[in-house]
Amino acid sequence: MLLGVDYYPEQWDASLLDSDLNTIVELGCNVIRIAEFSWHLMEKREGEFDFSFFDKVIAKAKEKGLKVIMGTPTATIPAWLAAKHPDIISEFEDGRKRTFGGRHIYCFNSKKMYEYSEKIIRELVSHYKDEEAVVAWQIDNEFGHEGSDVCFCQNCQTAFREFLRDKFGGDTDKLNDTYGTTFWSQEYNDFDEIPIPTETITTHNPALRQDWERFRSKSIIDFAEFQVRIIKELVPNTVVIHDFPGGGLSKHVDYSKLAALLDRTAYNNYPVWGGQKEPLAPHETAFALDYIRGLRGENFWITEAIMGAQGHDVTGFLPRPNQAKMWSYQSMAHGCESLMYFRYRGASKGAEQFCYGIIDADNVKRRKFYEVQSFFNDISNYKNALASPIKNQVAIMYDYDSLASFRIQSQSILLDCQNEMVKFYKAFYDKNVGVDIIPEDRDLDGYKVVIVPQMIITKPETEKKLKAFAEAGGTVVMTYRCAVKDSDNNVPFGKTIPVNYNEQTGIIVVETESLQEYDAFTLVGCGAFKGCSGSGGIFRDMIEVKDAEVLFSYGDEFYRDFAAVTRKRNGKGCTYYLGCGMEDRITEKIMDTIMQENEIETLSSPDGVEIIYRGAGADKIRMLINHNAYKTEISGIELAPFECKIEHV
Repeated sequence: MLLGVDYYPEQWDASLLDSDLNTIVELGCNVIRIAEFSWHLMEKREGEFDFSFFDKVIAKAKEKGLKVIMGTPTATIPAWLAAKHPDIISEFEDGRKRTFGGRHIYCFNSKKMYEYSEKIIRELVSHYKDEEAVVAWQIDNEFGHEGSDVCFCQNCQTAFREFLRDKFGGDTDKLNDTYGTTFWSQEYNDFDEIPIPTETITTHNPALRQDWERFRSKSIIDFAEFQVRIIKELVPNTVVIHDFPGGGLSKHVDYSKLAALLDRTAYNNYPVWGGQKEPLAPHETAFALDYIRGLRGENFWITEAIMGAQGHDVTGFLPRPNQAKMWSYQSMAHGCESLMYFRYRGASKGAEQFCYGIIDADNVKRRKFYEVQSFFNDISNYKNALASPIKNQVAIMYDYDSLASFRIQSQSILLDCQNEMVKFYKAFYDKNVGVDIIPEDRDLDGYKVVIVPQMIITKPETEKKLKAFAEAGGTVVMTYRCAVKDSDNNVPFGKTIPVNYNEQTGIIVVETESLQEYDAFTLVGCGAFKGCSGSGGIFRDMIEVKDAEVLFSYGDEFYRDFAAVTRKRNGKGCTYYLGCGMEDRITEKIMDTIMQENEIETLSSPDGVEIIYRGAGADKIRMLINHNAYKTEISGIELAPFECKIEHV
């Protein structure tokens, strides 16, 4: 178990190094994470490499018994490089170059960026390849964060056309047929005629935009793979990580594909950020952690846990005493097995002066210091339990292509795909039932329930997998806007929604509409749900039932003859189809029924209290986590505000 801090010694007077490291050891740390933003310090002028500063830092860290996580510094290119090769700088959609001075400003398709990145990475890794204190290498920083996942420069225009040439084998007729470019007279005679989808009148072709999304993802994944390949060539047995930011489901990059390149997934966990009135709800933070664990289907690291208020230009909410410490316990409960805090000391200069650290710029040990110290001292007692794999019976499945399709055509001003996933997640979270958040290509063995929200693009391999899962005894939950389009983001001709799932669901969708309200219509329970009623909105399908059971129908005058929610038995299992957005109470009732049908054990707890079991045998523990700002009690155990209690069971 690595426990430590993100330390930026280059930002402080060199005379502080020894005392800083002593204080870091006093905290209970065994690792420091360094160097991710220090390209200029390592290469002040082109070709003049100097790692002497970090030689001193590492030597001193080793004296103190500290390990090191080193970062490749490519997230922040030096000013001399930006001045010499301005084509490295990425562009906004309107053609303006991003100005040097921020971070993540490079274009992922710049050949010069690759050239200079390879030089610095090779020199850096070669210099430290035999350094035993370096236990892991972090590539870059937060790929795709803060808008860096999109660029509209000439490098991207050229690379996108090459991407399409490769996909369509150089055949523009094939592309024209796939895209349906006869619509609006968009036929292309040459790949060099194809635009990137910058602003136009009305909108670009959805199939073109889908390929643009895939291209954006590939651009970042290729750059990540390039860095991993160099490091592994020089240090084959090292651990390579990347620190993923929040909001991964909304990025123009498939993080699950990027994570597959790594040895460990790492996450920068910010339950609250500048400008937020209050932190995320506990289940939303838990969802984000389970999403990160699902990227590789295994435990992960936290490379940035917060302790103080955060914000660049707008100062954030200050976590209440023990609240940030509680988030660290929650991270461990959901699969984190090594954790570093951001940052050791708050900056006194630069853009992150209001990203407060464990110690503030006045360099005085106060409450935050002692909270971290107590957390490290406590959590290290449970490293065996927390290193154990998490095995859940429920999964929520997502698909990068489908999420991209909704970015292209939102279809409803109210539909937010991640929010819909979180609604389902909460129904299980509130019963202390663990959930995995997994990409659509993941194996389904071991699950009892798989929820498939808004997977609008249907793929043969997924269809086959979900059918086999249900036939073998699993429960599949599909929703409105599932299986509407093919892999090219087109509506298939001659097929009825849900496309290729009509037999499995026992239904067809004959009409559909988008609503501009969350409670636009009434839902009326049928059969086992008779007497249950509620409201729905966002979107709805008019379902014609073939051989499924109707669980809810619509209560409004014009559509009362159509089903809203159905269930069909498939072999040993079944498939639910939820044809509309539903109020939380109805969602919870349906999910409760599914848990009962699948004999999934639930645990009752007061609102805001999580119960999580980790480990096995003598190492098995129970974690009771109080997210509330007030004292509560469970099973005779009193929990103070934001307290976590761990006990062997």
